[in-house]
Amino acid sequence: MRDIKAYKEQKIAELREKIGGVSAPDSKKALLGLSGGVDSSVCCALLAQAIGKRLFCIFVDHGLMRKNEGDEVEAAFGNMDINFIRVDAGARFLGKLAGITEPEQKRKIIGEEFIRVFEEEAKKLGEIDFLAQGTISLDVIESKGAIKAHHNVGGLPDSMNFKEIIEPLKELNKEEVRELGRELGLPAPLTDRQPFPGPGLAVRCIGELTKERLDILREADYIFRSELTGAGIDKDVSQCFAALTDMKAVGIKDGKRTYGYIAVLRAVRTTDFMNAEVVRIPYEVLEKVSAKITSVVDGISRVVYDITDKPPGTIELE
Repeated sequence: MRDIKAYKEQKIAELREKIGGVSAPDSKKALLGLSGGVDSSVCCALLAQAIGKRLFCIFVDHGLMRKNEGDEVEAAFGNMDINFIRVDAGARFLGKLAGITEPEQKRKIIGEEFIRVFEEEAKKLGEIDFLAQGTISLDVIESKGAIKAHHNVGGLPDSMNFKEIIEPLKELNKEEVRELGRELGLPAPLTDRQPFPGPGLAVRCIGELTKERLDILREADYIFRSELTGAGIDKDVSQCFAALTDMKAVGIKDGKRTYGYIAVLRAVRTTDFMNAEVVRIPYEVLEKVSAKITSVVDGISRVVYDITDKPPGTIELE
């Protein structure tokens, strides 16, 4: 078992040596993409202790977040003693993704666009040498194994102006990252938060991405997660979400024929996210979720539950 306190002290010392301490007059600056997820939040807290306000945190609101999530991230970090910048880039990302349906192409476009946003914001902030990322060991393993592309993995594009990428969490697994967050004093809602993919809902909305389809998915996902919390099941779930397929099915609503999308519910339990088993949600809970989604969310006429473990499946659908 890794000594997390010792790891924290070692990384803080390394970051100060590389970037400079909190008050060193000639210290360089670092830029972090802050999503509000566990990995980026812990990365932020670690860097904040090491280099203080020389850290600039940019939250790119790419329009692919869950319901109310953008405002929640700003509420959590906007008043902290860091340089917090929120960039509303939803229209920009959707424009780049228009007509794109292939999963890996979506991921690459989103990753590249993140870099472009960082470059533009960095220019406004003056000279910044380092781009910090919350890459963890699983991201590296899955990218090397060609399971998926990850926007935190793969090195710097030739056109990028930052001197170097720093990844202080890349040796840690997810549970070690959570433990480090607690050691750094982050509150439980941040350290215990479920993983959320860097490309956001882009990999949970199968097919072409439009604001209308994303809004449909946001509502279905919110209902599913809220109902699991209400039933007390969320404490036994490592990751749960709704996904929207590009398939449609006939339905009946208010006595009329409908033709809406098929939504997929997914809930898994895991200790390392390399392997995961499906959570056996009580049928009455699934029935309630299905009834609520199909009655409340316009655009969905059918709900199914994914019972595929990892492997052979992955946790995310795309």
